[in-house]
Amino acid sequence: MSHAAVARRSLAAASVALALGLAACSGDGVVTVDPNPDRPFVLEGVSGLDEIAQLTGPDAMNDTASVSVAGTDLGSMVTVGDRTLFLFGDTFGERDPESIGGQGGFWRSNVAAWSTDDDPSDGISFDGWVDDEVGLAAALIEGDHDANGAGGEVTKIPTYGFAIGETIYVAYMSVRFWGEPGAWDANRSALIVSRDGGESWEPVEGVEWPGDSNFVQFATAEVRDGGEDWIYFWAIPSGRFGGVQLMRVRATEDAVEDQSAYSYFAGVEGGTPRWSDDLQDAETVVEGTIGELSVMWSTYLERWIMTYSDAGNAYIREGITPWGPWGDPIELVPGSEYPGLYSPYLSPRYVSDDGRRIYFTLSLWGPYNVFWFSADLDRKG
Repeated sequence: MSHAAVARRSLAAASVALALGLAACSGDGVVTVDPNPDRPFVLEGVSGLDEIAQLTGPDAMNDTASVSVAGTDLGSMVTVGDRTLFLFGDTFGERDPESIGGQGGFWRSNVAAWSTDDDPSDGISFDGWVDDEVGLAAALIEGDHDANGAGGEVTKIPTYGFAIGETIYVAYMSVRFWGEPGAWDANRSALIVSRDGGESWEPVEGVEWPGDSNFVQFATAEVRDGGEDWIYFWAIPSGRFGGVQLMRVRATEDAVEDQSAYSYFAGVEGGTPRWSDDLQDAETVVEGTIGELSVMWSTYLERWIMTYSDAGNAYIREGITPWGPWGDPIELVPGSEYPGLYSPYLSPRYVSDDGRRIYFTLSLWGPYNVFWFSADLDRKG
Protein backbone atom coordinates (compact mmCIF):
# COMPACT_ATOMS: atom_id res chain seq x y z
CA MET A 1 0.00 0.00 0.00
CA SER A 2 1.11 3.60 -0.49
CA HIS A 3 2.53 5.33 2.55
CA ALA A 4 0.24 8.25 1.77
CA ALA A 5 -2.78 5.99 2.07
CA VAL A 6 -1.99 4.59 5.49
CA ALA A 7 -4.48 5.51 8.21
CA ARG A 8 -2.80 7.02 11.26
CA ARG A 9 -3.51 5.81 14.75
CA SER A 10 -4.77 8.39 17.20
CA LEU A 11 -2.12 10.13 19.29
CA ALA A 12 -3.71 8.98 22.53
CA ALA A 13 -3.76 5.32 21.51
CA ALA A 14 -0.18 5.48 20.27
CA SER A 15 1.02 7.12 23.47
CA VAL A 16 -0.61 4.45 25.64
CA ALA A 17 0.82 1.66 23.49
CA LEU A 18 4.30 3.16 23.57
CA ALA A 19 4.16 3.52 27.35
CA LEU A 20 3.25 -0.15 27.66
CA GLY A 21 6.19 -1.13 25.47
CA LEU A 22 8.63 0.96 27.46
CA ALA A 23 7.30 -0.32 30.77
CA ALA A 24 8.22 -3.85 29.75
CA CYS A 25 11.92 -2.98 29.48
CA SER A 26 14.33 -3.43 32.36
CA GLY A 27 15.34 -0.37 34.31
CA ASP A 28 18.64 0.16 32.49
CA GLY A 29 17.57 -1.42 29.20
CA VAL A 30 20.19 -4.17 29.40
CA VAL A 31 19.06 -7.72 28.64
CA THR A 32 20.34 -10.53 30.86
CA VAL A 33 21.37 -13.57 28.85
CA ASP A 34 19.53 -16.79 29.66
CA PRO A 35 21.70 -19.64 28.26
CA ASN A 36 18.93 -22.26 28.51
CA PRO A 37 18.40 -23.50 24.91
CA ASP A 38 15.41 -25.72 25.72
CA ARG A 39 12.68 -23.10 25.91
CA PRO A 40 10.08 -23.39 23.14
CA PHE A 41 9.77 -21.14 20.12
CA VAL A 42 6.76 -18.83 20.51
CA LEU A 43 6.75 -16.68 17.36
CA GLU A 44 3.94 -18.00 15.17
CA GLY A 45 4.04 -15.34 12.46
CA VAL A 46 3.68 -11.64 11.72
CA SER A 47 0.63 -9.65 10.68
CA GLY A 48 -0.58 -6.10 10.12
CA LEU A 49 2.34 -5.00 7.94
CA ASP A 50 2.07 -1.23 7.55
CA GLU A 51 4.09 1.15 5.38
CA ILE A 52 3.87 4.28 7.49
CA ALA A 53 6.09 6.93 5.90
CA GLN A 54 9.00 7.72 3.65
CA LEU A 55 11.80 9.12 5.82
CA THR A 56 14.27 10.44 3.22
CA GLY A 57 14.29 11.90 -0.28
CA PRO A 58 11.59 13.59 -2.38
CA ASP A 59 8.07 13.27 -0.94
CA ALA A 60 9.47 12.25 2.45
CA MET A 61 7.95 13.39 5.73
CA ASN A 62 11.32 15.00 6.54
CA ASP A 63 12.80 17.86 4.54
CA THR A 64 16.01 16.16 3.46
CA ALA A 65 16.54 18.38 0.40
CA SER A 66 17.64 21.22 2.70
CA VAL A 67 20.62 19.13 3.83
CA SER A 68 21.26 17.86 0.28
CA VAL A 69 19.97 14.33 0.74
CA ALA A 70 18.05 13.31 -2.39
CA GLY A 71 18.85 9.60 -2.23
CA THR A 72 20.23 7.36 0.51
CA ASP A 73 19.75 3.95 2.10
CA LEU A 74 20.16 1.77 5.21
CA GLY A 75 19.12 3.55 8.43
CA SER A 76 20.32 1.43 11.33
CA MET A 77 19.80 3.13 14.69
CA VAL A 78 21.71 3.75 17.90
CA THR A 79 20.11 5.52 20.88
CA VAL A 80 21.91 7.65 23.45
CA GLY A 81 19.68 9.24 26.06
CA ASP A 82 16.67 10.71 24.29
CA ARG A 83 18.44 10.94 20.91
CA THR A 84 18.45 8.24 18.26
CA LEU A 85 21.04 8.45 15.51
CA PHE A 86 19.99 7.08 12.10
CA LEU A 87 22.98 5.85 10.09
CA PHE A 88 22.66 6.06 6.31
CA GLY A 89 24.90 4.70 3.55
CA ASP A 90 25.99 6.16 0.20
CA THR A 91 24.16 9.47 -0.10
CA PHE A 92 23.55 11.69 -3.13
CA GLY A 93 22.53 15.33 -2.99
CA GLU A 94 21.63 15.63 -6.66
CA ARG A 95 19.57 12.97 -8.36
CA ASP A 96 17.68 12.72 -11.62
CA PRO A 97 14.01 11.87 -10.98
CA GLU A 98 14.37 8.91 -13.33
CA SER A 99 17.38 7.48 -11.49
CA ILE A 100 17.24 4.00 -10.01
CA GLY A 101 19.51 2.91 -7.19
CA GLY A 102 22.65 4.62 -6.01
CA GLN A 103 23.19 7.32 -8.61
CA GLY A 104 23.63 11.06 -8.58
CA GLY A 105 25.93 13.92 -7.69
CA PHE A 106 27.34 15.30 -4.44
CA TRP A 107 28.20 11.81 -3.22
CA ARG A 108 29.01 11.20 0.45
CA SER A 109 29.83 7.70 1.66
CA ASN A 110 27.67 8.00 4.79
CA VAL A 111 25.54 10.53 6.66
CA ALA A 112 23.49 10.50 9.86
CA ALA A 113 20.35 12.19 11.16
CA TRP A 114 19.23 12.33 14.78
CA SER A 115 15.79 12.37 16.32
CA THR A 116 14.14 12.75 19.71
CA ASP A 117 10.81 11.53 18.28
CA ASP A 118 9.56 8.77 20.58
CA ASP A 119 6.20 8.15 18.85
CA PRO A 120 6.92 5.75 15.97
CA SER A 121 3.29 5.30 14.94
CA ASP A 122 3.27 8.18 12.43
CA GLY A 123 6.88 8.03 11.23
CA ILE A 124 10.06 9.54 12.63
CA SER A 125 10.74 13.26 12.48
CA PHE A 126 14.42 14.20 12.27
CA ASP A 127 15.59 17.00 14.57
CA GLY A 128 18.91 17.50 12.83
CA TRP A 129 21.85 15.98 10.98
CA VAL A 130 25.57 15.56 11.43
CA ASP A 131 26.40 18.49 9.17
CA ASP A 132 29.20 20.56 7.70
CA GLU A 133 29.98 24.24 8.11
CA VAL A 134 27.16 25.28 5.76
CA GLY A 135 24.55 22.98 7.25
CA LEU A 136 24.57 20.13 4.71
CA ALA A 137 24.65 16.49 5.78
CA ALA A 138 28.30 15.49 6.12
CA ALA A 139 30.09 12.16 6.04
CA LEU A 140 30.97 10.76 9.45
CA ILE A 141 34.08 9.31 7.82
CA GLU A 142 34.49 9.76 4.08
CA GLY A 143 35.36 6.94 1.71
CA ASP A 144 38.19 7.30 -0.80
CA HIS A 145 35.77 7.06 -3.77
CA ASP A 146 38.24 5.09 -5.88
CA ALA A 147 36.89 3.63 -9.10
CA ASN A 148 35.08 0.32 -8.76
CA GLY A 149 37.51 -2.49 -9.55
CA ALA A 150 40.60 -0.33 -9.13
CA GLY A 151 41.64 -2.26 -6.03
CA GLY A 152 41.30 0.66 -3.61
CA GLU A 153 38.35 1.83 -1.55
CA VAL A 154 35.10 2.74 -3.25
CA THR A 155 33.23 3.76 -0.11
CA LYS A 156 32.78 3.32 3.65
CA ILE A 157 29.35 1.98 4.59
CA PRO A 158 28.10 2.15 8.21
CA THR A 159 26.54 -1.09 9.38
CA TYR A 160 25.56 -0.56 13.02
CA GLY A 161 26.28 1.54 16.08
CA PHE A 162 26.29 1.20 19.87
CA ALA A 163 27.00 3.41 22.86
CA ILE A 164 29.14 3.14 25.97
CA GLY A 165 27.67 5.81 28.23
CA GLU A 166 27.70 8.98 26.11
CA THR A 167 30.37 7.69 23.74
CA ILE A 168 29.04 6.51 20.37
CA TYR A 169 30.73 3.88 18.22
CA VAL A 170 29.81 3.09 14.62
CA ALA A 171 31.03 0.04 12.72
CA TYR A 172 31.64 0.41 9.00
CA MET A 173 32.86 -1.71 6.11
CA SER A 174 35.41 -0.47 3.60
CA VAL A 175 34.08 -1.61 0.20
CA ARG A 176 36.66 -2.50 -2.44
CA PHE A 177 34.41 -3.74 -5.24
CA TRP A 178 30.68 -3.76 -6.02
CA GLY A 179 29.86 -6.93 -7.96
CA GLU A 180 26.64 -8.57 -9.06
CA PRO A 181 23.48 -7.68 -7.07
CA GLY A 182 24.01 -8.68 -3.46
CA ALA A 183 27.73 -9.37 -3.93
CA TRP A 184 30.61 -7.10 -2.98
CA ASP A 185 34.14 -7.33 -1.59
CA ALA A 186 35.52 -5.48 1.41
CA ASN A 187 38.97 -4.38 2.48
CA ARG A 188 38.09 -4.54 6.17
CA SER A 189 35.56 -3.56 8.80
CA ALA A 190 36.45 -1.08 11.54
CA LEU A 191 35.06 1.40 14.06
CA ILE A 192 34.75 5.16 14.36
CA VAL A 193 33.93 6.99 17.59
CA SER A 194 32.29 10.24 18.69
CA ARG A 195 32.80 11.66 22.15
CA ASP A 196 30.76 14.84 21.59
CA GLY A 197 27.27 13.56 20.91
CA GLY A 198 27.88 12.74 17.28
CA GLU A 199 29.18 16.14 16.18
CA SER A 200 32.64 14.88 15.24
CA TRP A 201 34.09 11.45 14.50
CA GLU A 202 37.49 9.80 14.39
CA PRO A 203 38.77 6.29 13.64
CA VAL A 204 39.36 3.82 16.45
CA GLU A 205 42.98 2.97 15.79
CA GLY A 206 44.09 -0.66 15.83
CA VAL A 207 40.62 -2.27 15.81
CA GLU A 208 39.52 -3.91 12.55
CA TRP A 209 38.55 -7.23 11.00
CA PRO A 210 39.68 -8.70 7.66
CA GLY A 211 37.55 -8.05 4.62
CA ASP A 212 37.47 -11.75 3.77
CA SER A 213 36.25 -12.76 7.24
CA ASN A 214 32.72 -13.31 8.53
CA PHE A 215 33.04 -10.11 10.58
CA VAL A 216 32.32 -7.38 8.05
CA GLN A 217 28.73 -6.29 8.73
CA PHE A 218 27.35 -6.17 12.27
CA ALA A 219 24.21 -5.97 14.36
CA THR A 220 24.73 -5.12 18.02
CA ALA A 221 23.02 -5.32 21.40
CA GLU A 222 24.09 -4.62 24.97
CA VAL A 223 23.63 -7.64 27.21
CA ARG A 224 24.43 -8.70 30.76
CA ASP A 225 26.13 -12.05 31.14
CA GLY A 226 27.85 -13.43 34.22
CA GLY A 227 27.19 -10.18 36.06
CA GLU A 228 29.10 -8.15 33.45
CA ASP A 229 27.88 -5.88 30.67
CA TRP A 230 28.88 -6.78 27.11
CA ILE A 231 28.33 -5.64 23.56
CA TYR A 232 27.33 -8.61 21.41
CA PHE A 233 27.93 -8.47 17.66
CA TRP A 234 26.08 -10.71 15.23
CA ALA A 235 28.19 -10.64 12.07
CA ILE A 236 28.02 -11.55 8.40
CA PRO A 237 30.62 -11.34 5.62
CA SER A 238 30.60 -9.00 2.62
CA GLY A 239 27.44 -9.15 0.53
CA ARG A 240 24.22 -11.00 1.27
CA PHE A 241 25.27 -14.60 0.85
CA GLY A 242 26.78 -15.64 4.19
CA GLY A 243 25.70 -16.98 7.56
CA VAL A 244 25.85 -15.32 10.97
CA GLN A 245 28.65 -15.61 13.51
CA LEU A 246 28.89 -13.98 16.93
CA MET A 247 31.47 -12.05 18.93
CA ARG A 248 31.45 -9.96 22.07
CA VAL A 249 33.47 -7.38 24.00
CA ARG A 250 33.07 -5.94 27.49
CA ALA A 251 31.00 -2.77 27.46
CA THR A 252 33.81 -0.37 28.36
CA GLU A 253 35.63 2.11 26.16
CA ASP A 254 38.99 0.54 26.98
CA ALA A 255 37.80 -2.89 25.87
CA VAL A 256 36.02 -1.69 22.73
CA GLU A 257 39.20 0.07 21.62
CA ASP A 258 41.42 -2.97 22.23
CA GLN A 259 41.41 -5.60 19.49
CA SER A 260 42.60 -8.30 21.91
CA ALA A 261 39.52 -7.80 24.12
CA TYR A 262 37.12 -9.27 21.54
CA SER A 263 36.14 -12.93 21.74
CA TYR A 264 34.26 -15.19 19.35
CA PHE A 265 31.50 -17.70 19.99
CA ALA A 266 33.08 -21.10 19.43
CA GLY A 267 30.26 -23.49 20.31
CA VAL A 268 28.70 -24.91 23.46
CA GLU A 269 30.39 -27.32 25.85
CA GLY A 270 28.35 -28.95 28.59
CA GLY A 271 25.58 -26.43 28.10
CA THR A 272 27.95 -23.48 28.50
CA PRO A 273 28.96 -21.25 25.57
CA ARG A 274 32.66 -21.26 24.76
CA TRP A 275 34.39 -18.04 23.73
CA SER A 276 37.73 -17.95 21.92
CA ASP A 277 40.22 -15.16 21.32
CA ASP A 278 40.84 -16.59 17.85
CA LEU A 279 38.52 -15.41 15.08
CA GLN A 280 39.17 -18.67 13.22
CA ASP A 281 37.36 -20.58 16.00
CA ALA A 282 34.08 -18.73 15.39
CA GLU A 283 31.12 -21.00 14.67
CA THR A 284 28.13 -20.11 12.54
CA VAL A 285 24.97 -19.55 14.60
CA VAL A 286 22.57 -18.98 11.68
CA GLU A 287 23.05 -20.69 8.34
CA GLY A 288 21.77 -19.23 5.10
CA THR A 289 22.17 -16.15 2.95
CA ILE A 290 21.70 -13.30 5.38
CA GLY A 291 21.68 -9.69 4.17
CA GLU A 292 22.00 -6.56 6.33
CA LEU A 293 20.80 -7.96 9.63
CA SER A 294 19.39 -6.44 12.80
CA VAL A 295 18.96 -8.13 16.20
CA MET A 296 17.16 -7.11 19.38
CA TRP A 297 15.47 -8.58 22.44
CA SER A 298 11.69 -8.78 22.11
CA THR A 299 9.94 -7.86 25.35
CA TYR A 300 6.73 -9.31 23.93
CA LEU A 301 8.12 -12.73 22.99
CA GLU A 302 10.84 -12.78 25.67
CA ARG A 303 13.08 -14.05 22.89
CA TRP A 304 15.67 -12.59 20.54
CA ILE A 305 14.50 -11.53 17.10
CA MET A 306 16.59 -11.09 13.97
CA THR A 307 15.52 -9.31 10.78
CA TYR A 308 17.33 -9.41 7.44
CA SER A 309 16.83 -9.64 3.68
CA ASP A 310 17.23 -12.74 1.54
CA ALA A 311 16.37 -13.36 -2.12
CA GLY A 312 14.38 -10.15 -2.38
CA ASN A 313 12.23 -10.59 0.74
CA ALA A 314 12.61 -9.43 4.33
CA TYR A 315 12.49 -12.09 7.04
CA ILE A 316 12.33 -12.37 10.81
CA ARG A 317 13.65 -15.21 13.00
CA GLU A 318 13.29 -15.97 16.67
CA GLY A 319 16.29 -16.90 18.82
CA ILE A 320 16.22 -18.69 22.17
CA THR A 321 19.71 -17.48 23.13
CA PRO A 322 22.03 -15.08 21.28
CA TRP A 323 23.78 -18.11 19.73
CA GLY A 324 20.59 -20.07 19.13
CA PRO A 325 18.83 -22.17 18.44
CA TRP A 326 17.27 -19.84 15.89
CA GLY A 327 13.87 -20.66 14.40
CA ASP A 328 12.90 -20.93 10.78
CA PRO A 329 12.62 -17.69 8.79
CA ILE A 330 9.19 -16.05 8.66
CA GLU A 331 8.42 -13.60 5.88
CA LEU A 332 8.21 -10.06 7.22
CA VAL A 333 7.92 -8.00 4.01
CA PRO A 334 7.26 -9.59 0.59
CA GLY A 335 9.51 -8.52 -2.24
CA SER A 336 6.63 -9.01 -4.64
CA GLU A 337 4.93 -5.97 -3.09
CA TYR A 338 8.13 -3.99 -2.40
CA PRO A 339 10.63 -4.81 -5.17
CA GLY A 340 14.25 -4.10 -4.37
CA LEU A 341 13.80 -4.09 -0.59
CA TYR A 342 16.72 -4.56 1.81
CA SER A 343 18.00 -3.63 5.27
CA PRO A 344 15.07 -4.07 7.70
CA TYR A 345 16.57 -2.46 10.81
CA LEU A 346 15.01 -2.60 14.29
CA SER A 347 15.47 -0.52 17.43
CA PRO A 348 14.30 -1.47 20.96
CA ARG A 349 13.20 2.15 21.34
CA TYR A 350 10.58 1.79 18.65
CA VAL A 351 8.01 -0.75 19.79
CA SER A 352 4.45 -0.45 21.08
CA ASP A 353 1.66 -2.61 22.51
CA ASP A 354 4.01 -4.12 25.12
CA GLY A 355 6.48 -4.89 22.34
CA ARG A 356 4.03 -6.74 20.12
CA ARG A 357 4.23 -4.08 17.41
CA ILE A 358 7.69 -3.53 15.99
CA TYR A 359 8.80 -0.59 13.84
CA PHE A 360 11.69 -0.71 11.40
CA THR A 361 13.46 1.11 8.61
CA LEU A 362 13.48 -0.50 5.17
CA SER A 363 15.37 0.58 2.06
CA LEU A 364 13.89 0.35 -1.44
CA TRP A 365 16.42 0.23 -4.26
CA GLY A 366 14.26 1.81 -6.98
CA PRO A 367 13.60 5.14 -5.26
CA TYR A 368 16.86 4.62 -3.33
CA ASN A 369 15.48 5.97 -0.08
CA VAL A 370 14.51 4.82 3.40
CA PHE A 371 10.97 4.05 4.53
CA TRP A 372 9.34 3.41 7.93
CA PHE A 373 7.30 0.24 8.46
CA SER A 374 5.60 -1.60 11.29
CA ALA A 375 4.23 -5.10 11.88
CA ASP A 376 2.71 -7.15 14.69
CA LEU A 377 4.39 -10.20 16.17
CA ASP A 378 1.95 -13.08 16.56
CA ARG A 379 2.76 -15.19 19.61
CA LYS A 380 1.55 -18.75 20.11
CA GLY A 381 -1.19 -19.01 22.67
